[in-house]
Amino acid sequence: MEEVHRLSEIARERGLRVCVVESLTSGRLAAAVGAGEDASTWFAGGVVAYLTDVKERLLGLTPGTDPCSATCAQQIAEGGLSLFDADVCVSTTGVGGPGSEGGHPAGTVFLGWATRQGTGHGALSLLGDPEQVIDDASDAALRLLLFHAETVRPAGPLRTPPEGQPGTSPILSGAPGADAAASASSSSVSGRTAPTASANG
Repeated sequence: MEEVHRLSEIARERGLRVCVVESLTSGRLAAAVGAGEDASTWFAGGVVAYLTDVKERLLGLTPGTDPCSATCAQQIAEGGLSLFDADVCVSTTGVGGPGSEGGHPAGTVFLGWATRQGTGHGALSLLGDPEQVIDDASDAALRLLLFHAETVRPAGPLRTPPEGQPGTSPILSGAPGADAAASASSSSVSGRTAPTASANG
């Protein structure tokens, strides 16, 4: 997959540590990222946490937070970033179906992201069977991970990039990609049309 290949290039060139936190996608995202070239040198790891109390204890989710929400996605991404001492983390959570859960329609998915410079979230509205919803959510999360790996400030003095690999500056407001980053933090995206789905997160 092109996104994984590019992610591995960026992470290795800039000495980044990457991690993921998953609920709805149940390890699908981690499997994709872990297939990247030399993943053992830059993929810090992933957490699959379905139960809300596990999200609270392991990832710092505020008790009482709706597990299918933008707030949850953002908080568990922050928790993953801290847990793995990473430079960029992306999270997934949501409801696949076939019916609604907690008042959320099937296919409601939230992605969270966290870097050392900031955090945010995005919303997806996906249609399809459970497998389709998980595939589409994983693909979207991978694209989000790549985007933030491309724009995040490189590792600091505690974890310097590989020898001979200079760092770069964080993106500036108005720079190419800056508007896309802002939009990815709060926008909704429609998924492809298909039957209804099932998978909880």
